[in-house]
Amino acid sequence: MTQPPAAAPLTPCTSLVRPRITELRLSAFAGHRRAALPLGPLTLLAGPSGCGKSSALRACEALARLGGGAALGEAFPDPVACVPERARPDAQQRRGFRIGCTADGPAGPVRLDVAVQAEPHLRVVGERLTAGGTGPAGDRPCATPGKRSVQAAWHTAGPTPVTRGPLPDDRLGTALLPLRVAGRTSGQRRVLAAAEQMVVALRSAFACDPDPGRMRGPVPAGSARLLRHCGNLAGVLLRTHAECGHRHTQFVAAVRAGCAGPVADVLAELPADGTVRAVLDRGDGIRTELGRLGEGELRYVALALVLLTGPGVLDLDPAGEVPAALQTLTVLADGLDRSLDPGQRSELLRLAARMCERGHIRLVGAVSDASWAAGTDGVTVVHLKP
Repeated sequence: MTQPPAAAPLTPCTSLVRPRITELRLSAFAGHRRAALPLGPLTLLAGPSGCGKSSALRACEALARLGGGAALGEAFPDPVACVPERARPDAQQRRGFRIGCTADGPAGPVRLDVAVQAEPHLRVVGERLTAGGTGPAGDRPCATPGKRSVQAAWHTAGPTPVTRGPLPDDRLGTALLPLRVAGRTSGQRRVLAAAEQMVVALRSAFACDPDPGRMRGPVPAGSARLLRHCGNLAGVLLRTHAECGHRHTQFVAAVRAGCAGPVADVLAELPADGTVRAVLDRGDGIRTELGRLGEGELRYVALALVLLTGPGVLDLDPAGEVPAALQTLTVLADGLDRSLDPGQRSELLRLAARMCERGHIRLVGAVSDASWAAGTDGVTVVHLKP
């Protein structure tokens, strides 16, 4: 069987309502069971170590990769770690996990629920896409052992109320529906609208956990897209400084608010060896290399840059077929407040709230204690327990 392309083509949405993920469901995933986590424009997952904050972010990132057409092995590089610890294998020695989400947008609320077999072979064994609470738009029943494809059904009403066809068991069927549904009838268009809304909502996600150790030295020139560890921040600064003066001015103001000492500008210098290094211009002839900053300052600078940029600057695969104005970038930040002092924490939260209020960016951050965020408008705090 010929493998499908990495991502299905999308029809641009006509509404100005941006599709966005509003709920994450972890029915049986790692340490989570029957968990439904509401996701607002700015969400903080709070709780002690071991409560599942990082695994919830991993589930979000995995769904985003699947929505972009990635194979299961790419989305879940260690699938056995996603299986609940107390899950017992069945008679065929099969174990797995279940995750899902809800995407709101022009088509109304659309639910996606996926069952994945992790052992003995990684595969999708169940998938259901439900639009508007009126029943399944697409349904992939449990897979048959030994077969690498499953027979899926999409409910299109009309003369042929149910259409069936094979789908590979290592891909998300929802991302492939635009290749299988013609869009000629109102029922088919309903299925397409639900699938496209879910895929657009999922794909624009950027997992970010800045690593100060990688950010201290110079980087090769030409690093144009920011990586999740932000180690190539200096190279990206060279690009963003030249592309948009207004955005750079906002970034400098944010750095000034979160770093010690005066900050007149943030620059990317090109030494003679062909590398790029980032420096703070102190405004009095003194320039401080980024590598001399503390860990909290480095993480703060990187996170501020992420919040002030977009899909074109970050290392992700958004839905290129859909105008940027109709997409929402979701930043997944593990250890959002790690190494930050109270002032940096507050400044970063204010910046995030301001950017998220505009609607083109959403943030899901993991923190051990969210009491410092109390009283901030627009913040959703989800408390997790071990």
